[in-house]
Amino acid sequence: MIEIFKTNVQKKSDSNYIISIIKQQFPDCKINFDLEDCDRILRIEGGRFNPKQIIEHLNLQGYICVPLE
Repeated sequence: MIEIFKTNVQKKSDSNYIISIIKQQFPDCKINFDLEDCDRILRIEGGRFNPKQIIEHLNLQGYICVPLE
């Protein structure tokens, strides 16, 4: 399963923090950001995870996160 999200994450330090939070919940997933992309892409690849939970995690941290279509 692969999900790609559009975010408003700006800093590498913020992306590293978010990755660590998501990894705690979904340790088997591969997670990365492309902050150079205009959509500040968050890409998650792995077995089973709930995209809604990912969005909620980022929203709780004050970030915008929506599925990229």
